[in-house]
Amino acid sequence: MLKRIALAASLSLALAACQDDGFSRSSTRHLSPIPSATMSLMAEKGMSKTDPILIRSYKKEAEMEVWKRASNGRYALLKTYPICRWSGQLGPKVREGDRQAPEGFYTVTPAQMNPNSAYYLSFDTGFPNAYDRSFGRSGSALMVHGSCSSRGCFAMTDENIAEIYAIARESLASGQRGFQFQSYPFRMTAKNLAQHRLDQNIAFWKNLKEGSDYFEVTKDEPRVSVASGRYQFNVTDETVVAAVTQKTRQDEQAVAELIASGTPPVRVVYHDGGSHQSFVTAMAGVAGSEGSVVVDTRMRDKFGDVSRPEGLSSGPQEIVLDDSGKPKKEVPSTALAFASAPKAAAPAEAPAADMKVAAVAPAQASAAGSAVGSESPFYKKMLNGIGDLFSTSSTAQPAETAQAAPAAPVPPQRGMTTAKPPTPATLPQKRAQAPSRVSVAAAQ
Repeated sequence: MLKRIALAASLSLALAACQDDGFSRSSTRHLSPIPSATMSLMAEKGMSKTDPILIRSYKKEAEMEVWKRASNGRYALLKTYPICRWSGQLGPKVREGDRQAPEGFYTVTPAQMNPNSAYYLSFDTGFPNAYDRSFGRSGSALMVHGSCSSRGCFAMTDENIAEIYAIARESLASGQRGFQFQSYPFRMTAKNLAQHRLDQNIAFWKNLKEGSDYFEVTKDEPRVSVASGRYQFNVTDETVVAAVTQKTRQDEQAVAELIASGTPPVRVVYHDGGSHQSFVTAMAGVAGSEGSVVVDTRMRDKFGDVSRPEGLSSGPQEIVLDDSGKPKKEVPSTALAFASAPKAAAPAEAPAADMKVAAVAPAQASAAGSAVGSESPFYKKMLNGIGDLFSTSSTAQPAETAQAAPAAPVPPQRGMTTAKPPTPATLPQKRAQAPSRVSVAAAQ
C-alpha cells in the first residue's frame, strides 16, 4: 500500500509542470537591481522603474515583451527578450501533464513571485484562470523562470529572468496590485492568421486577437472577464470601439487577400515546443556528428538545463494542408517536370531503367512573425562565440545580428539518382527555418 502511495506521488510530480521549490531560502538573487543599461533605456522612453508593467508572450516567434506605462499614461514597449525554451504545441493548455504552455490573459500578483525558485527566479502565470476553469482545464506551476528547460513553462535563462523579475518586483513594490500576462500562440499578423485558418484552435485564437487589438489600438491594459465560454473585453468608450472595429476589419481584409493570392493553410508540428533562433544558432555550434544538440558543461553554464535538446536540432515541421484540412498530397517530381515542359513530337521512348530523377530539395519556410508596432526588437551581442552570448552593453545600440548556421544538406531520396540540386519545388511538408540573419539578444 505504501509503495502504491509513493508511486502515485512520484507520478504526480512527473506530470506537474515546472516544480519550482527547493532552492535555498538564504539567497538574495531576487534583490538584484535592474541593470543600468535597462534603467537608461527607461529614461530615454519616459519611463521609471516604479511605473506599471505588462508582459506579452509569443510561442511561435519565441519572444517575450515587457511593456511599461510611460509618463503619458499609455504603455510602450521597453524590451523584447528571447525565450530559450517553451514546450508542447501551439494551442492552449488543457490538462495536467500535457506539456502545453498556457495561452490566454492572466494576472500575476506579488504572491505569485517566487524568489526561491529551483530555476533561479520565477513567477507563476496564474493558470488556470476563470476561462480555463470554465472548460475544466487542469494544471499547476506554469511558470516564467530561468534555465532553458520547460514542462509547460517559459524558460528565459537565468540572466534574462533576473532582469524581468527585477522590473516586475519594482512595479509591484510601487503599488501595482498585479500585472497582466498576455500569452499568444503567435503574433496576430494577417499572415499567421491566414496560414493557421484551418487549425482547430482558430476560434479561440481569434478571441485572443480581440484583446490584442484593443491593446494595439489603445496601448492600455484590456479589462478582461469571462462569459459564455469566451474572453470578454469590456469597452465602453464608443470611439475606442470604432477604432478597434476598424482595425479588425482591416486585418480580416488582409487575411482574405492573402488567401486569394494563394497563401496555403499550414499545420506547424513541434517535437516539443520551440526556442528563439538565437539560442538554436548558438547551440548548433556544439552539435554532434548526426546534427543533434550536445548539452555539455559549457552549455549548462550558459543556459542551464536544456529540455529535450533533440527537438531543437530537428526544428518544427510545417505541413501544407488542402482546403479540407488534410495534408496536401505530394506531386511527383516527374509530373512537375512534364507539366512544365513544352509540347513537341514525342521522341522514341527510353527504357524505364535509364530514367534518372533528381531528388527534390525541400522548400524553406520563412521565419514566422513580425515585430509588433513601429519599433523592431534589437538584442544584446550574443553570437561572438558562445562565451559572449549574454554580454551586456552599457548603452542601447541598433539591432545587431549574426549569421545563422547553414542548413544541413538533405540526403537523396531512396531509389533516386542524385543530380545537381534543382530549383526548390513546393512540397506539402517542409521544415521551418529561420532567416539567415537573426536577432540575437533582447532589447527595445
